[in-house]
Amino acid sequence: MTAMNTTPDDAATRDVAPPRVAILGIGQMGLVCAGVLAGEHGIAPSGRASRTSRVSIWGHSEEEADRLAQSRRSARLDGFSLPESVHVHHRDVSVIREADLVVSAIPVQFMRAAWERLGSCVSDGAGVVSVAKGVENGTLLRPTQIIQDVLRGIGRDDPDRPARSMACLSGPTIATELARCLPAAMVAASDEADFARRIQTLFTTSWLRVYTNPDVLGVELAGATKNVIAIAAGILDGLHAGNNAKSALLARGLAEIARLGSAMGANKETFFGIAGLGDLATSCFSPEGRNRSCGEHLGRGGLLEEYLAASASVVEGVSTARSVIDLAARYRVEMPIVQAVHAVLFQAMDPIEAIGRLMTRDPQAERVG
Repeated sequence: MTAMNTTPDDAATRDVAPPRVAILGIGQMGLVCAGVLAGEHGIAPSGRASRTSRVSIWGHSEEEADRLAQSRRSARLDGFSLPESVHVHHRDVSVIREADLVVSAIPVQFMRAAWERLGSCVSDGAGVVSVAKGVENGTLLRPTQIIQDVLRGIGRDDPDRPARSMACLSGPTIATELARCLPAAMVAASDEADFARRIQTLFTTSWLRVYTNPDVLGVELAGATKNVIAIAAGILDGLHAGNNAKSALLARGLAEIARLGSAMGANKETFFGIAGLGDLATSCFSPEGRNRSCGEHLGRGGLLEEYLAASASVVEGVSTARSVIDLAARYRVEMPIVQAVHAVLFQAMDPIEAIGRLMTRDPQAERVG
C-alpha cells in the first residue's frame, strides 16, 4: 500500500491569512480542537510555525457557554484550559457567518437539529469538517452526510452552487490525552485532496500528526462502529474475562467492521489504518474511553440508564448500535458481536449469556473482511 502524504503542501501554507474558524459544540472534542487551532503550533515544511487561526466556539447551552467564557475551563475535560484568544458564543452567530471553516463537534444524534438551527449562517464559501463519530438513527446517515442533507434542505447547497468542501477528522483521540498534548495521530478524509491537505495543515502540531485519506465513507464508518465494539470490550472487562478474550474480540470486531465497510463500498485498507484498527484499539483498551467504560458498567451488573444519567458526555456507541444493526440488515452482513451488544443494551440480555452465545457459535474458518 502506498503511504499517504503526511507533509503539508508548502503552496497551501505560503502567504495565506490565518483562517477564521467556528467550532460548533463545547464538548470534549470541540474544546480540544479549539486548543489545537488557537495556538502557534503548526509545522510548515520550512520548519517555521504557522500563524494562529482566529477561533470561536459555539455552545447550545447559554449557562455552560457563559461558564466556559469566564473560567476558560469545563467540567467535561479536566485539566484543560481554553486559550484566552478563543471567543465563546451562544447567541451571537455572526462568527459562524464570517468563518472560513466550520468544525462540527456536535454528537451525531443531536447534529441535525443544531445544523437546522445554524446552517443558514454558514457562508457559501466556508468549508466544513466533522469530528463526530456515529451514525444517525433512522436515516443511517454519517456525520458529513447529515450536514450535507441539512444544508441542501434549507437551500444553502444546491446544484447551482459550487460544491462545498467537506471533510471528516478521525482517529484514536482520547480527549484527555489530547488535552495534555500527548503524541497522537489522526486522519483527515475528504473527496477533495486539496481540502484534506488544508485540514492536515491546520491541525498538524509538534505532537499531533495528521494523515490524509480520500475514503470518507470508510473513515466515518470506522469511527462509528468501533464505539459499539468498545462497549463489548468493556463488558469483558466488567466480567473479568481477561486480555486474551478482549484481544480476540478486537480482532473479530475489526473483521465485522471491515465486512460492513466493504459491503457499503469503502476501501478495506482504511479499516486496518489509524482511523480503523488504531481507533478501535484505543477505544477497547483505554480506561478513559466512555464506550468501554459503559460496557464495563454493564458487565459488572449495572444498568444502562444509570451510566448514561451519570455521564457528563454522550456515549455515542449506544445509539450507534441501533444504526449499525440496521446497516447490517440492509447490506446483509453478519455482525454477531454487534448483535450481542445490541441485545445487552436494548433486549435485557445478560452479558454472560451474550458472551456464551458468541463462544458457542458453530466452528468456522477465520475470515477477515
